Amino acid sequence: KGVSLFDGKTLNGWKGLAENWSVQDGAITGVNSADNPIKNNTFLVYEKPFADFELVLKFRIESGNSGVQYRSKLIDAEKFIVGGYQADIDASGRYMGINYEERGRGILAERGEVIAIDDSGKKSKSESCGDPEALKAKIKMEDWNEYRIVAKGSVVQHFINGSLMSEVRDSESAKRASDGIIAFQVHAGPPMKVQFKDIVIHQ
Repeated sequence: KGVSLFDGKTLNGWKGLAENWSVQDGAITGVNSADNPIKNNTFLVYEKPFADFELVLKFRIESGNSGVQYRSKLIDAEKFIVGGYQADIDASGRYMGINYEERGRGILAERGEVIAIDDSGKKSKSESCGDPEALKAKIKMEDWNEYRIVAKGSVVQHFINGSLMSEVRDSESAKRASDGIIAFQVHAGPPMKVQFKDIVIHQ
């Protein structure tokens, strides 16, 4: 049985900037508004670190870019700047499902890719987990979708609506993370809104 990280009513257990994060319609809601734009990406942080886990949640995005950070580090506690693995979410669909290392190595795996990273940081495409466009077609844009993030040892996988979107086998010991925090992103730039609910972690 999993542990719920969100009570459906409050941000208990989470920390972030009040102007960007609230609970609306029973969902954690992150906004970057036109009248109060943020200067850098900011995050809502769940403070307890997790190592190996399966995280399941529902998300919906209206315009812009977001993501779920995991095994990550809080870099700036005042601005809630986070770095680490990110299961990407974006309204255009270009980055949906990819693995992006925020403030780190950048894109580790595109949608449809299974990437192995060796100890020196060299990447190789060991196999495919599907056609990027066919996988994108399984995502309901501007509607609720299920993200499942599986982190086990050096392997991290992103599933959306039950389909594997990307996988990284990270053996770069100097840069990989074996544990860390979970956080949600509000992205700097154009106005955006993202929502999360039914957030459950299994360990």
